[in-house]
Amino acid sequence: MSTLALAARDSSTMLRRNLLHARRYPSMTLNLLLTPIMLLLLFVYIFGDALSTGIGDGGPDRSRYIAYLVPGLLLMTVGSTVIGTAVSVANDMTEGIIARFRTMAIHRGSVLVGHVVGSVLQSVLSVVLVGAVAVAIGFRSTDATVLDWLAAFGLLVLFALALTWIAVGMGLVSPNAEAASNNAMPLILLPLLSSAFVPVESMPGWFQPIAEYQPFTPAIETLRGLLLGSEIGHNGWLAVAWCAGLSVLGYFWSASTFNRDAR
Repeated sequence: MSTLALAARDSSTMLRRNLLHARRYPSMTLNLLLTPIMLLLLFVYIFGDALSTGIGDGGPDRSRYIAYLVPGLLLMTVGSTVIGTAVSVANDMTEGIIARFRTMAIHRGSVLVGHVVGSVLQSVLSVVLVGAVAVAIGFRSTDATVLDWLAAFGLLVLFALALTWIAVGMGLVSPNAEAASNNAMPLILLPLLSSAFVPVESMPGWFQPIAEYQPFTPAIETLRGLLLGSEIGHNGWLAVAWCAGLSVLGYFWSASTFNRDAR
C-alpha cells in the first residue's frame, strides 16, 4: 500500500475509535450540547421581547429575535462541542495510550486526524439538533436559496474544522482533562462577547472593537446574511480568513506539540 493509503486507513481506524468513545460516554457531549439549547430557550422566552425592541423597527417581537439569535447560537454550538475534543485529547495524552501508539506501525498523524474528523462530525450533528430545536420554537429561513444553505453549511464545517484544530492544540498542552476543559472555555465565552445576542452598535463604544474584531462576529454576520438575507458586506471574506488562519495555526501548533517526545 502507498503511504497515502496507509495514512487514510489508519486515520479511519482512529476515527472509528473516537466515535465509539463518544457513543459509549455520551455525558460530555450531552452536557456541552445542552448549553446552547438552554441559552436559546432562555434568551427567546425570558429576554426575547425585551431584546427584540433594539433590533430593527417596531415594538417587542419574539419571532424577530429568534431569527436574529439562531445564527449565533449555531456557531456557539460548534465552540461548545469542540471542548469535548480538548478533553478527549488530554485524556489520550495522559493515560498512556499515545505512548502505546508511538510504538506501533501506524501513521503518526492519524491519531490527530481521527480526533479532528470525529469532532467535526459531532459538531455538525450538534448544529443539526440545535437547529431542529430552533425550528420547533419558530425559527424560519424563507428567503434562503439552496446555494445560501450550502454556503451556510460550508461555513459551519469550516468553522468547526478551525476550532477543532485549536481545541486539539489546547488538549495537547494541558496536563489533564480538567485543565483542557478550562483552557478551552474561551471557545464558549467569545460568542457571548460577539454580535450573537445583541448588535455590536448597541454595545458601549469602547467595547465595540473587541466584539467586532474577533472570529465569531464576522462568521455570525455571514451566517445571518445567508439564512436571513441581511447584508454580509466584508464579513464573508473575514469569516473565511479567520477559518483558514485558525486552521493553519491550530494544525501546526498541534502537529509540533504532538511530535515532541511523549510526556
